Amino acid sequence: MLLTPHDCFSTRLRLLIHNHKPSRPFPGNLLTRTRATRLCKASLITSSDSFEVGRLIGSYGFMNVTSYSGFPSGVDTEYSSGGMGQLRVQDVGEGSVKIRLYEGRVSQGPYRGIPVIFKVYPGQRAGGIEADMMAANELNAHIFLQSSPKELCQNILILLGGFETTTGEQWLAFRNDGKYSAADYTKYASERVLSKAALESTSWNRFEEEEKIKRRRNFVIKLFQGAMKGLAYMHDHDRLHQSLGPSSISLNTIAEREAVYLIPRLRDLAFSVDVRYSYLEEGTGSSLSEGLWRRASAAGAFTPMDKRAFGIADDIYEAGLLFAYLAFLPFCEPGIMDSLSLQRLIENTFQLDIEAIREYCLADDRLLEAVKFLDLGDGAGWELLQDMLNPDFRRRPIAEAVLNHRFMSVKFR
Repeated sequence: MLLTPHDCFSTRLRLLIHNHKPSRPFPGNLLTRTRATRLCKASLITSSDSFEVGRLIGSYGFMNVTSYSGFPSGVDTEYSSGGMGQLRVQDVGEGSVKIRLYEGRVSQGPYRGIPVIFKVYPGQRAGGIEADMMAANELNAHIFLQSSPKELCQNILILLGGFETTTGEQWLAFRNDGKYSAADYTKYASERVLSKAALESTSWNRFEEEEKIKRRRNFVIKLFQGAMKGLAYMHDHDRLHQSLGPSSISLNTIAEREAVYLIPRLRDLAFSVDVRYSYLEEGTGSSLSEGLWRRASAAGAFTPMDKRAFGIADDIYEAGLLFAYLAFLPFCEPGIMDSLSLQRLIENTFQLDIEAIREYCLADDRLLEAVKFLDLGDGAGWELLQDMLNPDFRRRPIAEAVLNHRFMSVKFR
C-alpha cells in the first residue's frame, strides 16, 4: 500500500480533533520489536510506570493513494521525467491507521516532571501491519538520529521513550517542546492580515503596519531556517524525512515578537527512509518507501548513488512546497489562498514556472505582500523557490545550500 499526503503541504498524517477520554496504558516494551534496540536503548524510558497520561489532544489519520495523474500531455520528455518526483493524486481513500495524541509527563526517574506528548499507534487488530511498521520506523529513525556521538540537533523533536500495551498499542513519548505547529502559525498570522478595505476604513499607523510586516518576514525566515537545519541534519546522517510539511514542524511559540526564542523542530518521522549505501545496495527497505523508489526509477535513478540523490532531492522538493506555503499564507487574508490551491497553482497551472507564477500574483492585490516578501534581495525568494522546485531532481540544491542561500540573510528595508 502506498502512503502519501492528502495534499503536498500536509504531512502524511493529518491532524483531526476528537473528544473522547484516554484509556490507561498497560505495561509493555515497544523496543523489543525493533531492529535498532542496540542504539541508545539505555537512555530511553521503556516502562509505562514511568509516565503519567493526561488529556487527549487530538488524533491523526492518513490517506492512501489508489491512482495518480502526471503532468499534462504535450510536456517535453525531460520536463516530464523530472516532474515524476511529485505525482498528482487522483483518487485517495482513508487509511486504516488512526493515531491518538495525549499530553503527559515523566513521573519518576532522572527526567521526572518533564512534559511529554504521547503518540499512540493502534495495535494490528485496529490498524493492521501498517501501524506496526510506522511505529517501528518512527522509533528507529529517532533512535538512530539521537545516537550520534555529536551534540543532538535542536531542530528535531526528542524521543524520550516508548512502550507497548497488552492490547498491542504502541506508545511513543516525545519531549513536549511546543504545542504549536507551522500550520497553526500560518492560520494565526493569516487571521491578523488586514484587508485593503479594512485599512481604508479604519485608522491605522503606517509605521506600525510596516514593523509588523518586518516581524512577520523575520519570523517566517527563522521558521524555515529551523526546518531546513533539521532536514540538513537528517540528510547528513543518511535519513530522509519524506513527509515534510507545516503540520510536521512543531513550534515553541507563534508570537512574532518572540522570534528570537523560536525553535522549530521536525517531527512525524513515520515515513523516514534510511539511505545509507549499505541499505540501498542490499535492497532492504520497508514497504513504506516503495512509492519513493518507484518514482526514483521513473526519474532514471537506479544505482544506490542515484537513488540516494533522488531521495534527498525529493525531500528538498517537499521543502520547496513548504517554503511556498510559508511565503504566501501568512501574508494573505483567510480564504484568499490555501495549501491545495497554491499547490495546483504551482504544479498544474504553471507547471513549476516560478517566473510565470510571479507575474500572475502581481496582478492580484491580495497577494501583494507575498510577492514583496519573495522579491526581497532582488528576487532572491523567487530564485530559491525555483531552485528547490526544479523539475530535474539533479539540479535541486542540498539542504545546506538552501541554508546558505542569499535569501536567508536578506536585509529587511
